[in-house]
Amino acid sequence: MNAEILAVGSEMLTPWRQDTNSLFLTEHLNAIGVAVRFKTIVGDRRTDIVSAVRAALTRTDILIVMGGLGPTEDDLSREAVSEALGVGMRRDGSLVAALSARFAERRMTMTDNNLKQADVIEGAEVLVNPNGTAPGQWLDTACNGFRKLVMLIPGPPSECRPLFEEQCLPRLRQVIPARKIARRTLKATMIGESAADALLAPIYSTYTDVETTILAGNCEIQLQLSCAKATLEEAQVRVDHLAGKLEEALDEYLFASHDETLEQIVLYYLELKQATLAVAESCTGGMLGERITSVSGSSRSFVGGALVYSDALKSEFCSVAPDLISAHGAVSAAVAEAMAEGIRRRTGATFGIGITGIAGPGGGTEEKPVGLVYVALSDGSSRECSENHFRGDRQKVRQWATQKALDMLRRRLMH
Repeated sequence: MNAEILAVGSEMLTPWRQDTNSLFLTEHLNAIGVAVRFKTIVGDRRTDIVSAVRAALTRTDILIVMGGLGPTEDDLSREAVSEALGVGMRRDGSLVAALSARFAERRMTMTDNNLKQADVIEGAEVLVNPNGTAPGQWLDTACNGFRKLVMLIPGPPSECRPLFEEQCLPRLRQVIPARKIARRTLKATMIGESAADALLAPIYSTYTDVETTILAGNCEIQLQLSCAKATLEEAQVRVDHLAGKLEEALDEYLFASHDETLEQIVLYYLELKQATLAVAESCTGGMLGERITSVSGSSRSFVGGALVYSDALKSEFCSVAPDLISAHGAVSAAVAEAMAEGIRRRTGATFGIGITGIAGPGGGTEEKPVGLVYVALSDGSSRECSENHFRGDRQKVRQWATQKALDMLRRRLMH
């Protein structure tokens, strides 16, 4: 079965408020094998809510309408759902009594507009809300001959979340087939999104029971795989089988098979081979070191490094000959290689990485434009250097430079 979450509230269509409940609801729905196909946010206009409910009922089995259950004029979810379903509402006397008692306990006067919170859609079951005045509602109904489960739950997280866990989930478990969802996330780098899809689509498109999503961002490609089956073991077999095919096709572009970060993978290989690393950074300004040291236990393999922005410090800390800088320029393959070897020698590390480039937005020339970055790797017996032309703003150029550095080392360590 699939679900749709309809978040009601004009405030969530502004820059100042976000719908965070949907993440919570999606996590719990996925845990019982329900895939969320749509998430919709709609403002506090009755006609818009009615339209959104009607559209949802044409494409989903389970509809969760969240918010719009309070006492004010713009709380219209009850009215909109009843109109969309073509049924009436009744005022529940027990809910009126409970509201009156709640206000009396707090020695507050209950205004008449609170009574609308006691209105129940015909055929609905009331869901008790001990954390607020607006109860939820559960409907097991039909639309165009198909069974539909419709839930109305309050919007405030302190009310929405416990009510869903305590009132909705047990009912859902009783009426939907037992399903389990297995997931895997593969990660690749130094390959574009379109190139990755052209390579992999002929493979994953044949696995019709596994949902595959390709995402690009943070200098990497993510392949998110999910499959729902009667048992977790059955679903995991299908996900893992597809993952194996995709891993084989990606070859050395692939760096993670279970959602690990690139820096975690590099440190894993360094420790496996009892090797150490030191870095010399110019244009990245410590970003590479920061990424590595963000991983717990990195001190076992990362010995440290130096920020060598000036030519003088490149010579002092990395033993880069001034004549080399004069002959080739600070941004050059020769200097990057000298930085990598120099920091390796100075620290006694197994591997040294040197990065020098022009991150921008200024400082570029026709010969050496913004985005030109040299990344070098040395292990004492051999050196390699990559010339790169990264696109984007200063931050993006620096991110790509650190990604390239880590990937160069990963590929070296894999062999």
